[in-house]
Amino acid sequence: MEYVVKVENVSKNFKNEQVLKDVSVCFEKGKIYGIVGKNGSGKTMLFKTIIGYVRPSFGKVYVKEKEIGKDMDFAENVGVIIETPGFLSGYSAYKNLEYLAAIRNKVTKQQIKEAISLVGLDAESTKKVGKFSLGMRQRLGIAQAIMENPDLIILDEPMNGLDKQGIVLVKELLLRLKKEGKTVLLASHYAEDMEICDEIYEMDAGCLTKKVFYNQEEIE
Repeated sequence: MEYVVKVENVSKNFKNEQVLKDVSVCFEKGKIYGIVGKNGSGKTMLFKTIIGYVRPSFGKVYVKEKEIGKDMDFAENVGVIIETPGFLSGYSAYKNLEYLAAIRNKVTKQQIKEAISLVGLDAESTKKVGKFSLGMRQRLGIAQAIMENPDLIILDEPMNGLDKQGIVLVKELLLRLKKEGKTVLLASHYAEDMEICDEIYEMDAGCLTKKVFYNQEEIE
């Protein structure tokens, strides 16, 4: 069993508020994991802690057996959407991703175009991102997260703003990435977004619990 992410007894405090409460969980290679919960439940904070954007007050986080904050500052080879994706409004989808790709210089122009096409956008379009709908911006955010072929993909509310066709496309894409051996962490408010997940967890007031299903009926 190969764990890509291991979270050990992680808590996070901000002044008098505890936003993560003794969270322990492991995520294996080649699976899709869903975390469902309301706004403010701690989903985004858990993701930020795994990536390394936020340090836990207590506990440890490992990504591929390297401890975040000790062996490396930030998780490596990870594609991320956290909250609303931000782009340069005066440039096209392709130009935005080209600028981002230049930071690491890991992918070719053709690979950038392929990532854009995979999410249902036109890589040749000169339409500026500032004129994109919310759903189009969300698709571009997913393209950005996958374009460098990461082993770990963390998506915070990736279905937000998508129409039914877009939701189907994204779910099919995530299943394809799973078959390629990627590990996907998916957060959502909505249980219906979780149907592609191998395991589902619920985040409530900073506490993470695994949801167990039998014959499609939930066991508490």
